[in-house]
Amino acid sequence: MKLDATLVVDARRLNEAGKIARAAEAVGFAALWTPETQHNPFLPLTLAADHTAEIHLGTAVAIAFARSPMVMAQIAWDLQAFSGGRFILGLGTQVKAHIERRFGMTWDPPVPKLRDYIQALRAIWQAFQTGGKLDYRGQFYNHTLMSPFFNPGPIADPHIPVYIAGVNEGLARLAGELCDGFHVHPFHSVKYINEIVRPQVAAGAAKAGRDPSQVSLTSSVFLITGPDEASMESARSFVREQIAFYASTPTYRVVLACHGWEDVGEQLSRLAAARRWSEMGALITDDMLNVFAVTAPLDRIGEALRERYDGVLDRVGSYLPYTPGPLDDAWRQAVRDVSGE
Repeated sequence: MKLDATLVVDARRLNEAGKIARAAEAVGFAALWTPETQHNPFLPLTLAADHTAEIHLGTAVAIAFARSPMVMAQIAWDLQAFSGGRFILGLGTQVKAHIERRFGMTWDPPVPKLRDYIQALRAIWQAFQTGGKLDYRGQFYNHTLMSPFFNPGPIADPHIPVYIAGVNEGLARLAGELCDGFHVHPFHSVKYINEIVRPQVAAGAAKAGRDPSQVSLTSSVFLITGPDEASMESARSFVREQIAFYASTPTYRVVLACHGWEDVGEQLSRLAAARRWSEMGALITDDMLNVFAVTAPLDRIGEALRERYDGVLDRVGSYLPYTPGPLDDAWRQAVRDVSGE
């Protein structure tokens, strides 16, 4: 199992991305992942690639349906070339309201559309690499024009791993069928992964005649940790609020259902609809924290992660962004503990 880290910087601190990435590589993290929330996920990775040599760099996740496959293919191709083959394209679908009302794009059934999207990406990359005719005709996307003037040409490492993110069964099956990896949502439990995610990935792999071990399962994890009790208590409060936020959304109800906590999700949804945000965290009990988060002092967090996820996930990371500093030695130990060294 590998320990990864999260990289988040805003535009005012974008020049720090290289320094953070260099420090993360020195610690020994296997990969750095950037989310697409308030900021673009690709810009920090460009700087991270320029300041590192070995650490893998990926998006967790970039929103697929906010960009055409051609735009995404070009960005990924350039990052793969610039990083020397270290880029991982992590894609997410987002939900209908965000695609239509935030991005101003058209919403379609996400599983078949994302399948079409990934197949289009690979057809475009094939045309980039070989200079052959681009003739992709899918259910949602058609790409049939690639003149030499617009073709960036071949690169040394043309296989770009594609990971997708999801919560429910359909996207997990698609990952097994078509992808290199699956991003398990941070709001998860081992029971949910073993009973929902892994069987569906295996079913998708069987459909495509693949070995499910070809699909890497990865997730950022809610960690209640720190160098002292005060920092752990602060983390506990933060994680409680984050779990409440996700659990209030019907999309994530399947995770609660694994543990018979659907009624808590319904209560949280009502509080969220009434904008009573400050009351939501109180509904997350200590039992729920123990299921959805890993709790351990920082000098034991690697052991705790390995104990929970060994044989369940292939890669783990912290939900919170990595910040270089005095805790780096503890993270180095966590890297060794997670990998079993």
